[in-house]
Amino acid sequence: MDILTEALSSMRTGRPSSVRTNGLAPWGLRLSPVAGAGFHVVLYGTCWLVPEGDAADVQPIALSPGDVIFLRDGRGHVLADHPATPPQEETRSGEAACPDAPLGTVTIGADGPRTSLLCGHYHLDQGRPHPLVRQLPEIIHLPTRHGRHSELQAAVQLLGSELENPRIGSVGIIPALIDSLLLYILRAWIEDQPPAEAKGFAAALSDSAVAPALAAVHEDPAAPWTVESLAGRAGLSRAAFARRFTALVGEPPMAYLTRWRMTTAAKLLRESDAPLTTVAARSGYGSEYAFAKAFKREYGLAPGGYRRDFRAA
Repeated sequence: MDILTEALSSMRTGRPSSVRTNGLAPWGLRLSPVAGAGFHVVLYGTCWLVPEGDAADVQPIALSPGDVIFLRDGRGHVLADHPATPPQEETRSGEAACPDAPLGTVTIGADGPRTSLLCGHYHLDQGRPHPLVRQLPEIIHLPTRHGRHSELQAAVQLLGSELENPRIGSVGIIPALIDSLLLYILRAWIEDQPPAEAKGFAAALSDSAVAPALAAVHEDPAAPWTVESLAGRAGLSRAAFARRFTALVGEPPMAYLTRWRMTTAAKLLRESDAPLTTVAARSGYGSEYAFAKAFKREYGLAPGGYRRDFRAA
């Protein structure tokens, strides 16, 4: 069971939005906050990311070709050729007018050295973030390192190639690569955590006791799980398992089970026409009434209303 994929899938509310940004020194661009998670990939040249808002205490980050930045909450920030360069406000003018272009392009600055980036954001529901995402650092910087994260580097190189020389199929290839980039970014960050220092959900994914319990819940959320039965999967006593699970995941086993059942139900309501009785059963509830009560407690809406509102939006 791939918990990382499922966790991200449960939060997705749409396909990524992205734009090719070319900066000619001196240049600076202030990017406003977005609903979701932001990302940048340096395709060519160098630049700086200057955090703003709640992340303003973080020092400016120097970026080189191949570097990847992930902003967990889509915070506002500045990209510039130098931290001291005054930024201009974000604008949609200058986007590619060609309807067959894989994505829009914005060019700013003067006539100095060029920096080319892929900038965008993933549409993620931050109202109910999965613990795995909630526990991530606010800003993740994955610098280019020889021999490290070869799959991520390959994806970045493929993106750069398709953007520099669009050919037949590029319109389908580029969005798929951008979509996959999120998984590569988070996998790279998780694998970068030293085993002795890993904590939170990143540590839970490889923990010999907690990981099997998480896999069981994700594989069959409708099963009549109890702390005892999950502890049996983990090979620990009930009390020891509950303490370990809560310490790593950030909430008790039964709270996480309820969360994942509701997440499963919400996804079914959004993506299928399954009757409410079916949604209830697949979410671990024996009656539609009990399911509706639990769902409304979590989302503030009855299941039918949630489905209607989502589709209307």
